[in-house]
Amino acid sequence: MATFDPAAATAAYMATLSPAGHARATAYTQGGHWLLLWSWVVAVAAAWLIVRSGVLVRVETGMERKKPHLVLVSFVVSALFVVIDFVLELPWEAYAHWWREQAYGLTSQPFTGWFGEQLIGLAINVVVTALFLAALYALLRRAPKTWWIWAGGLMTVFLVLLLILGPVFIEPLFNTYTPAPPGPVRDTVIALAEKADVPHDKIFIYNGSKQSNRYTANVAGLFGAARVAMSDVMFAKGADVAEVRGVVGHEMGHYKRGHILWFTLAYAILGVIAFGLIQWTYPWAARIMGGPANIADPAGLPVLMAIFATLSLLATPITNTITRTAEADADAFSLRVANEPDGLAKALVKTIEYRAPSPSDLEEFIFYDHPSVEHRVRKAMDWKAAHMAPFSASPRP
Repeated sequence: MATFDPAAATAAYMATLSPAGHARATAYTQGGHWLLLWSWVVAVAAAWLIVRSGVLVRVETGMERKKPHLVLVSFVVSALFVVIDFVLELPWEAYAHWWREQAYGLTSQPFTGWFGEQLIGLAINVVVTALFLAALYALLRRAPKTWWIWAGGLMTVFLVLLLILGPVFIEPLFNTYTPAPPGPVRDTVIALAEKADVPHDKIFIYNGSKQSNRYTANVAGLFGAARVAMSDVMFAKGADVAEVRGVVGHEMGHYKRGHILWFTLAYAILGVIAFGLIQWTYPWAARIMGGPANIADPAGLPVLMAIFATLSLLATPITNTITRTAEADADAFSLRVANEPDGLAKALVKTIEYRAPSPSDLEEFIFYDHPSVEHRVRKAMDWKAAHMAPFSASPRP
């Protein structure tokens, strides 16, 4: 029997997509890198236009004549900013997240459906963001020198609430989630959940094909609201039981390893750093953009958001590394628990169409929030060689 060769097996998996398919995936992925820069340009330009229009100042002044509570002023001004910013950025969002996805065959959703979901998202965003910002401006008024430290705690509270409420109240507004039906898939998932010692009563299949043709699954929520969900696209693209085990094992890894809690903590720390930098740079940015000099003035929100957009862009390698590390850990968990290196590899190569598989190390470090497909498949094949050798079979192109 021939010795199993992880490198050859990895190359065989990579060859399951044609050279033209690889080129298309690379074009899509590298174009997405540029979208990060252009999205920042659009966000800063929209913020500048809102500042220069003076509309927030006029609304704020009009409300203050009636002497309402300052929290209400902050809430209304923040909500108005979210709506105006949505309108200004809508053409870019339509291009970046609908037209471009259509052009690469990654969505079949009509524009009307996409736009309807954007309006639902806007309604949610107006309420959540305005509440958060009203609380943030209250901190700015009460603790003008140390607000940025307390803001990290505030952000953590909001993140936890969203993680708990999201799967129950928000995500069902966009998709239909149904328990995995009786059959081999459900039996496989239940058996794997029992082996991994995770709850198996919240394993769902959802109509992800409504928005996207991507082969995907996810884990969401905290505590009793946590659930694993598989897109119906997985099964439309021929996912077998081995793939289901590999993919669900990965998602269970996120749950079992507490990645969502680690993400929350990491983003709270990054939030404190970001708010501290906003405190330091706001006067300079306000002078350039023509905004209010006082950072505690809600009318200066566009300036604050322009700084935040800039910091978010600069932090891309950091945030991607945090997520990429968790994804690699979830892969390792899947291999240990599900013992499906080929199932995981078969699933991974089906994601190549929207994630170029073989970037340079620098490109992966800066832009990839998952390890590259080639690296992930090679890890799976190395695990197979170490734990399930000898093997002679490799996938055929």
